[in-house]
Amino acid sequence: MDVTTHEATFEIESKTDAYAVRKILEQTYNTVREESRTVRSKSTDADELLESFKSLEEASKEHAPGRLTITYEVDEDGFDR
Repeated sequence: MDVTTHEATFEIESKTDAYAVRKILEQTYNTVREESRTVRSKSTDADELLESFKSLEEASKEHAPGRLTITYEVDEDGFDR
C-alpha cells in the first residue's frame, strides 16, 4: 500500500486565529456528523468517529493559543471497486 502524506499547520496566535480554527472545526464536525448519519449509520465506528471530532470542536471553543495540524494520507491504490 503506497500512501502519500500531506500536512498543513496553522498557528493560533490571536483571538481571530482561534475564531477561524473554531469555524473550521465546527464545519468539519457538522460534515462528519451528517456523513455518519447517512453513510456510516450501520457502522460500528460511527459513534467513536463522531466523538473524536466532537472533542476537537469542543476544544476549539476555548479560544486559546495553540496549533491546528491537519494530516491527509492518500492511499495511492484507490478504492476497492
